[in-house]
Amino acid sequence: MAQSKGVAVKSVKKTAKKTVAGKTAVQKTVVKKNEPEKKERTISVKYADKSAGQPELLKIFTAIQRMMIPYDQKGSLVFHAATGGQAHLVSHKTIEIEGRKRKEMWLVSVMIQKGYVAFHYLPVYMNPSMEKLFSPAFIECLKGKACFHIRKMDPVILAEVEKAIQIGYEAYQKKEWV
Repeated sequence: MAQSKGVAVKSVKKTAKKTVAGKTAVQKTVVKKNEPEKKERTISVKYADKSAGQPELLKIFTAIQRMMIPYDQKGSLVFHAATGGQAHLVSHKTIEIEGRKRKEMWLVSVMIQKGYVAFHYLPVYMNPSMEKLFSPAFIECLKGKACFHIRKMDPVILAEVEKAIQIGYEAYQKKEWV
């Protein structure tokens, strides 16, 4: 078969197999070659839902995801509920920070990990003193600079997550990033 650039070429592979009854069966397999890739604007993160055997994590993830949904379409914020135990709130407003143009600014992200739910709080990068606004119990969950590891369904921690989303949104509003 002749191939041309950007056009999918199909080839058929035939395999003969003897069945239990002694008859020969032919199996056809269609193989596509040189198929052009489709480019979609998606947010891809390498994580997948790792909550198998830990149903508590799915409850925590769902609770945080529900807190994020009201911010969808507020200004330029978009709620991205990707499959595989992850969700993100991202501003798609083009902004300039220190002379660099950015096409998107992430507000918060939540992902199920093995043994915990990761709550990424990106506004802390623009103002490290923000963590002083939260309770000591919530700060204990902080691992690194902006990632909170939430291991149990605690109403105090979840209230702090909701507060953090609100504070971050208001900070982004003041800077006109949403």
